[in-house]
Amino acid sequence: MERHLNRSPNNSKRPKNVVLLGSTGSVGTQTLDVIRALPDRFRVLGLAAGRNVDLLASQIAEFTPYRYYAADGREPANSGDCRPASLIELATLNDVDLVVAAMSGADALEPAIAALRAGIPVALANKELVVMAGEHLREAAAHGGTEILPVDSEPSAIWQCLRGEAEKPRRLIITASGGAFRGRSWDALRSVSPEEALEHPTWQMGRKITIDSATLINKALEVIEAHWLFDIPYEQIDVVMHKQSIIHSMVEFQDGSVKAQMGPPDLRYPIQCALTHPERVENPTLPRFDPIEVGSLTFEELDSSLYPCFNLALDVAKRGGTWRAALVGADEAAVELFLDGKIGFTEIGPVIEQGLAAHQPIMEPSLRQLTEAASETATRIRTAISVLKG
Repeated sequence: MERHLNRSPNNSKRPKNVVLLGSTGSVGTQTLDVIRALPDRFRVLGLAAGRNVDLLASQIAEFTPYRYYAADGREPANSGDCRPASLIELATLNDVDLVVAAMSGADALEPAIAALRAGIPVALANKELVVMAGEHLREAAAHGGTEILPVDSEPSAIWQCLRGEAEKPRRLIITASGGAFRGRSWDALRSVSPEEALEHPTWQMGRKITIDSATLINKALEVIEAHWLFDIPYEQIDVVMHKQSIIHSMVEFQDGSVKAQMGPPDLRYPIQCALTHPERVENPTLPRFDPIEVGSLTFEELDSSLYPCFNLALDVAKRGGTWRAALVGADEAAVELFLDGKIGFTEIGPVIEQGLAAHQPIMEPSLRQLTEAASETATRIRTAISVLKG
């Protein structure tokens, strides 16, 4: 297996070598949009995809990577000199400067750990990995002497606000749009369809994260993510409703000063921030922020009675051990069942809770035990609903 050895520091005189795990998903395609707009700055060494082998084939043709991974083992058409590799082999290719972990689920966990331990920075778009294994990711980054670069808009905003600051913040303030159903009562959501839930008012995202935004479990996962990425106690992380999605998060410091990171609701901004770090680079394809056009920014208190999944997720996360991994698996299965029309929107929370009820936690888990906890919980929920629905 090719290993990452004696990597020379990247500089502006040569392109940054990138491996993209999850190239055919929403975050992956937007990452390639950024790379496409800045062709002199990046070289794609490896691409990993799920089942969309046709799209992977077109990406290989365009970006000519050195290695690829396809989840179902099929060979992309006309892959030429681009040869297959495992996810860990991709993540630790010789001369790679950055791994972008954009795959959904737990598949990218071990490759991300391997890259960090090898001294390769990881741009992390999959918050579930931090929720499941924040301790392991932090230990791997410390071992490799490298960084975890947040790609999700909210942790990226916090990261940008903290850069250059020597002292710990007093408080993190994460903003939430409220998703597709903001302002509607819980009772009014009992009969909503998956299509309605997928109509996010401000962001263009993948299917699962859009449903997570509608239940607001996504925001709980971001609180957990921020806790682990920035080493901030849960009680010092607040969430406020901000329907314009212009301020992506704020940081309050000990003197009462507050920094906010602002911009159009376009995921390519935080993606590019991670890709070009530590530089900031002009990208003419991105929309520009116009304060006059925005007009006003509003904030409201989070009414957790409208979003029961929010408190459920935080309560589970604080138990430690494999509970967070089980939560990730439970949410994945419940959202899948809703999108497949097997449960209603307001059943997502109860299904998650029922799936977690049978979890037998391990308090100091290995990586394998974490991934098993997620997988077993998801399987238990799918099986139970299948039996219930006949």
